[in-house]
Amino acid sequence: MDLDMVSMAAAIGVSVPVLRFLLCFVATIPVSFFWRFVPGRLPKHLYSAGTGALLSYLSFGFSSNLHFLVPMSLGYASMLLYRPRCGIITFFLGFGYLIGCHVYYMSGDAWKEGGIDATGALMVLTLKVISCAINYNDGLLKEEGLRESQKKNRLIKLPSLIEYVGYCLCCGSHFAGPVYEMKDYLDWTEGKGIWSTSAKGPFPSPYGATLRALLQAGFCMAMYMYLVPHFPLTRFTEPVYQEWGFWKRLGYQYMAGNTARWKYYFIWSISEASIIISGLGFSGWTETSPPKPRWDRAKNVDILGVEFVKSAVALPLVWNIQVSTWLRHYVYDRLVQKGKKPGFFQLLATQTVSAIWHGLYPGYIIFFVQSALMIAGSRVIYRWQQAVPPSMALVKNVLGFMNFAYSILVLSYSCVGFMVLSLHETMASYGSVYYVGTILPIVLILLGNVIKPGKPARSKTQKEQ
Repeated sequence: MDLDMVSMAAAIGVSVPVLRFLLCFVATIPVSFFWRFVPGRLPKHLYSAGTGALLSYLSFGFSSNLHFLVPMSLGYASMLLYRPRCGIITFFLGFGYLIGCHVYYMSGDAWKEGGIDATGALMVLTLKVISCAINYNDGLLKEEGLRESQKKNRLIKLPSLIEYVGYCLCCGSHFAGPVYEMKDYLDWTEGKGIWSTSAKGPFPSPYGATLRALLQAGFCMAMYMYLVPHFPLTRFTEPVYQEWGFWKRLGYQYMAGNTARWKYYFIWSISEASIIISGLGFSGWTETSPPKPRWDRAKNVDILGVEFVKSAVALPLVWNIQVSTWLRHYVYDRLVQKGKKPGFFQLLATQTVSAIWHGLYPGYIIFFVQSALMIAGSRVIYRWQQAVPPSMALVKNVLGFMNFAYSILVLSYSCVGFMVLSLHETMASYGSVYYVGTILPIVLILLGNVIKPGKPARSKTQKEQ
């Protein structure tokens, strides 16, 4: 068996640990499919918990489940013992343990070299544990004054231990996401809410949406396998890179980032297929006549939305969507004081939490600080664009194209830090293009404080920007 694994890994150009992870990861699809046929609520929770723990063991070894047990135990204990502050306690304890694992394992170096460990799964699990505790904390608050997301996700009573473990480990979703809410997991398991057969007739078939996600995963893996030999990260430290001109270096940064993204597209497409086929991916019906089922609860990326993003402001809506939603609900919105509008502080704090969640490499920290600058600069261009009257359509379109070009340029520049991780390589790559992706957002932010257009009447869709 070991020899077969070695030969299989060599055939597709990955290490044996990565191949083992990929096999277990793909196995979440049939595991999720068979969940549908488990009778009764308690057996479903047991199945979710047992299969999740088994796949973790096969993928990462026995120690992985011990690591997962720590934040899960801390979160449940805080809910059980001190409900009024269980959310904030779990937040700091969960992140504290995750940071400790990041420091101990320094997984980023292994991931760059094709290695794998349980830290990535622990990252997803930490968010689920924290959100559960915060929602249980919110169950003490009166509905008046709560945001819609708080009203929807709050937990009035403490989930049982088996419900909690099943939520944390079900469908192998702790491998790579998506993050979802305890309230949705319970409704799905119990056949309530949108999963109730009495709501709008028979439950919709998930097979078409699952097939689409699988075809997308196959295409994304093919793209990654084709591109990665042509645009390796090692090129940034090779002498030939330094011999290139400015535009060729900038172009290579774009292609290196584009290549890396196809790997994430593949992983998230497999996750999407797994959650959809279980039924948990169902997110309601469209308003069309006749209504059609929506399957975007598990959607973590909009590929075309990322590659042709019109504004950096829209990136959280199309990239790592479920984690972006988590950060908005549990960090960004909760830092905004009543009666006040969010500003750059909330944005920077949210991006900092995201950076720490990914790991303590300088490249991560720099990337997410860069992201805050990038989004702030994009908002300036957007405000200018919206202030242009409809009669000046050409100017409006020019500013729109300017925002698109700005977003692509600064994103390509910024994501190099996310990929190479080390401070030396990050600063060397940024310096090779004269720090254009840092200087440009700062200039725009400063100009935005000088050139302040009037605020035109805006539609609801525009206000969301």
